[in-house]
Amino acid sequence: MSSFLRDLSLSAATAGFVAVLVGFTSSVAIVFSAATALGATPAQTASWMWALGLGMGLCSALPSLWLKKPVMVAWSTPGAAVLATAAASGGFTMEQAVGAFVLCALLITLAGATGAFERVMDRIPMPIASALLAGVLARFGLDAFVALRSDFGLVLTMLLVYLVGRRAWPRYAVPVVLAAGTLFATLQGRLQLQGVSLALTVPQWVTPEFTLGAAVSLALPLFVVTMASQNLPGVAAIRAAGYTMPISRIITLTGAATLLLAPFGAFALNLSAITAAICMGREAHEDPARRYTAAVSCGVIYVVIGLFGAAVAGVLTAFPRELVVAIAGLALLGSIGGGLAAALKDEHHREAALITFLVTLSGLSLWGIGSAFWGVVAGALALIVQGVRRP
Repeated sequence: MSSFLRDLSLSAATAGFVAVLVGFTSSVAIVFSAATALGATPAQTASWMWALGLGMGLCSALPSLWLKKPVMVAWSTPGAAVLATAAASGGFTMEQAVGAFVLCALLITLAGATGAFERVMDRIPMPIASALLAGVLARFGLDAFVALRSDFGLVLTMLLVYLVGRRAWPRYAVPVVLAAGTLFATLQGRLQLQGVSLALTVPQWVTPEFTLGAAVSLALPLFVVTMASQNLPGVAAIRAAGYTMPISRIITLTGAATLLLAPFGAFALNLSAITAAICMGREAHEDPARRYTAAVSCGVIYVVIGLFGAAVAGVLTAFPRELVVAIAGLALLGSIGGGLAAALKDEHHREAALITFLVTLSGLSLWGIGSAFWGVVAGALALIVQGVRRP
């Protein structure tokens, strides 16, 4: 601890705070949407915040202190989108969803413990995984603009602030949009914060129920998008920053933490990419050996947020629906665009990736199995046929 205090600097602490601010505000609405789609009570939604906050915080702070390198762990944003999309059409209960969380956690732990992560994921074409992610997230982007029908002034204001923010201060565009939307809603008298308190969160245990439908429609897509769209970019961020870390052990840690916290609402923990870049960059500290303090600072803040998860859930409940939908959609525009660009870049995979994207976006549900699974199946079949035709 003495070495940490000696290495800590204002820039590193600020980088940790900015990472939480960007990561939390850009995707917490999606997590909230997933919990709501699964029928979570306010207490269970608060428990999700508790489990995810503690999981992200401890899995970031403790390994960073031990390795003296910035280890950044986050919740799976595309995973939350998968849950929200599948729950909206699949009719899954919270118990069945928690069973899927447990299965996903076991798969992540197995992938890390066996060292099979990179070998297995190399077999899944990245254009297909990217198309799957884009198809899942595109629903939130569409909903943001559909919300113009019910609250034109609020959503248009947020859109204009987003466009200006992306040009003037891109790193803080989403928090500024959230602040602008909150101010607009407050001036309209639509923000009801009277019932919000800072009481400590009481975690809510949900006994998992294991079903084939939830395993196929929730657990497997959650595992695929978490590994392909979160852990792979996370590894790339680590290597781009010049750090050498025990990747398999860290992934095993995220899987084990998810497994322990799944009954309380932790659906998937994984390596971070966007917030990792903030804590691993020169803005955190000129000396790469001292940037781990930024990750530790970020982890501590996440733990504090987790402990007061009830307040977070209360604030989100107080927001107008259009504000939550708009901030989620605008925050995901970059991910949607990046996913589509990666999916359509390779001409050989382009048609199969486009089929994956459209089937996933369609919301198709057959025999209780959601569109994310059928999107991958359709893309894989297209690749097989193309492979047969190709000389």
